Amino acid sequence: MIDDDLTCEQRDHTPPTATWLPLRRDLETAAEMFRALADPLRLRLLSRLAVGEACVTELAALEGDKLTTISARLQALHGARLVKRRRDARHVFYALADEHVLLLVQSAIGHATERTAADQAPVNIKETK
Repeated sequence: MIDDDLTCEQRDHTPPTATWLPLRRDLETAAEMFRALADPLRLRLLSRLAVGEACVTELAALEGDKLTTISARLQALHGARLVKRRRDARHVFYALADEHVLLLVQSAIGHATERTAADQAPVNIKETK
């Protein structure tokens, strides 16, 4: 609910105007994707898939995890439309769903590794005797 009586006390700026807002269902879908991305181990699987398709068995070996554990993580990513899968005989192969997923993962990791000015400031360590 929006309160029409709310006004900004500071009149020295122009209020932002939205020229385009996504539909609520699209926001909900995006939020579901971010929930799937919130697990570092699932994010790591997406990073592995950024170089190309891989089968569940290969991913389990690379991650040092049980096949069922990797399958569950991939299922969550598939449910959020972040990966696609294909079956070839007894093997199930996964790949990133599309280029958007790659950009999303790269952007998130890039942003996470940025350093703030405080992080870059030299640290003075006093010697203790």
